[in-house]
Amino acid sequence: MQVVTAAGAAVDTETVAFFLVPDFSMISFASAVEPLRIANRLSGRSLYRWLLLSKDGGPVRGSNGISVNVDMAMDRIQASFGQSLPTICLASGLHGERYADKDVFAWLRRMDRHGAVIGALCTGAHILAKAGLITDHRCTIHWENLPGFVEAFPDIDVAADLYEIDRNRFTCSGGTAPLDLMLSRIAAAHGEELATKVSEQCLLDRIRGPHDRQRMPIRIRLGVHHPKLINAIELMEANIEEPLPQEQLAHYIGLSRRQLERLFRRHMGRTPAQYYLELRLERARHLLYQTDLPIMSIACACGFVSASHFSTCYRQMFGRTPRAERNVAA
Repeated sequence: MQVVTAAGAAVDTETVAFFLVPDFSMISFASAVEPLRIANRLSGRSLYRWLLLSKDGGPVRGSNGISVNVDMAMDRIQASFGQSLPTICLASGLHGERYADKDVFAWLRRMDRHGAVIGALCTGAHILAKAGLITDHRCTIHWENLPGFVEAFPDIDVAADLYEIDRNRFTCSGGTAPLDLMLSRIAAAHGEELATKVSEQCLLDRIRGPHDRQRMPIRIRLGVHHPKLINAIELMEANIEEPLPQEQLAHYIGLSRRQLERLFRRHMGRTPAQYYLELRLERARHLLYQTDLPIMSIACACGFVSASHFSTCYRQMFGRTPRAERNVAA
C-alpha cells in the first residue's frame, strides 16, 4: 500500500508487527507504538500501521498484569503478507532471558530467511541471541540485563547504548528508549522535521541518539558530587570481575588510602571495601536471576576466589545463600 506525503512523494505504508512475549514491558511497547500513531496524525497520512502477534493468537499478559489482545497468531503472517513481510519487533520484558520457545525461535529464523527486518525491545536481545539472529550484529539490552547477557553470549557485540540499528536488525534497551528508536526511524524514512514534531507532541526536549547513556550519571543516581569519589565509583563499576586493590584504586584517583576511606565514610557512610563488595554482590544477584551459570562461575565473574567466601558474603547481605536465591528466582 502506498500513500502520498505532503511533499508529493509516494511512499509505502510500513507495517510493524509487534510480537508480544509474556511479561513484556508495557512502557517499552507503548513507547514504540505511540510515535507511529502520532506520525500518522501529524502527517495526515497512513505512514505506519501496526498489528500485534502472539504465538497462538491468544492474549498476552504484560509484566504489569494487564492482558492485551492480539490480531493474529505468528504463523499467519506469511499467509497475510506473502513476500512483503512486515517489520517484526519483539516486545519483551521481565524474564526475557529465560524465554526458550523453540517454535518461536524457528519462526523468527524463517522470517529472517524471507527477508524480514527483525528487532527487539528491552530484554528481547536475549531472544534474538538464542534464535541465532544477532551473532554478527551489534546489539544492546537494558543495563540491568547487560552483565547476564555478556556472560551468556560472550561472542556477541553488545553495548550499553539506548538503541542499536545494524543493517536488518534493531535492538533497544527498554523503558522509554523505544521512543527515541522510533523517532530515529521516522526521521530516516520521512525527515527530521516530522520526527521533531512527533517529539514535541511527546513533550521531549530532545531526541536522544543511539549512544546516549542508559543510566543516570553517578552524581545524579547516588546524589554525590565529589569528583574523586565519582571517579572511584566509576572504576569500581568497571572492574567487578577483577576488583582493584584499595591502594591501587586510591593511586588512580590521586589520593592516599586513608584519604579514600575518609571520602567514602563521609559521603557514602561506609568504607570503600564495603561499597565495592556491595557492588559485586548486586552484580552476582543479577547473574543468579538472569543466567544459568554455575554458582562458582558467578562467584568468579564477581571477583570471588572461592564459593564458600562468596556464599558467606552473599548471605550476610541478602539473608540467603546464592543457591537459595536461585531457587527463589526459579
